[in-house]
Amino acid sequence: SLCKKPEYVQGEIITNGSKRSLRARLMKLLPCSGAKKPAAQTQNSVEDELELSAVRHRPEGLEQLEAQTRFSRKELQILYRGFKNECPSGVVNEDTFKDIYSQFFPQGDASTYAHFLFNAFDTDHNGSVSFEDFVMGLSILLRGSVQEKLNWAFNLYDINKDGYITKEEMLDIMKAIYDMMGKCTYPILKEETPRQHVEIFFQKMDKNKDGVVTIDEFIDCCQNDENIMRSMQLFENVI
Repeated sequence: SLCKKPEYVQGEIITNGSKRSLRARLMKLLPCSGAKKPAAQTQNSVEDELELSAVRHRPEGLEQLEAQTRFSRKELQILYRGFKNECPSGVVNEDTFKDIYSQFFPQGDASTYAHFLFNAFDTDHNGSVSFEDFVMGLSILLRGSVQEKLNWAFNLYDINKDGYITKEEMLDIMKAIYDMMGKCTYPILKEETPRQHVEIFFQKMDKNKDGVVTIDEFIDCCQNDENIMRSMQLFENVI
């Protein structure tokens, strides 16, 4: 059952509902990044540099991205090739995110969660996700430290980006996740379930009871409460 322990329901849904959620969705967005290239298609670094300058949105040089992320030059080249194939303009818009998630969760409505996720990747809030935006977030999610992943997750939950998570924001994210999962959950969840979980999580996180959760409260609670860490699945299932 996906709901053996109520306090783990969100994490259980994410984990069991999509065992390969993180890697599978990344490969869906970048189908070329998961496949080995035939020898005939292997290009040298000079050609890859030329590719990087060929699109409308020109990303930073490979050297800079290699220094800023935990990806090797080779990995960045492969990721970029897949990114460019999917997005010739060099940027991803919100509709693309929604299309991806609707394919992964056809039984539910993924549009709201995709919207929140897009905003988390769109770090400069200009309405598009560039290759740099994408690869920086990807580096944190796949290879970041616990602290970095928790910071990223806080940013996801902080919908209006004011530096605090309110109960309403947490509820919006929870509802979006349940809406996205749709009929994939068993047993079928009651309408009030997201609010019940938010009440539990928020009460634990809001240490000083001021009605908002700061990043320090969020990180401290997640690191010291195994139930919350498991239920939120911050390490492998943020996206």
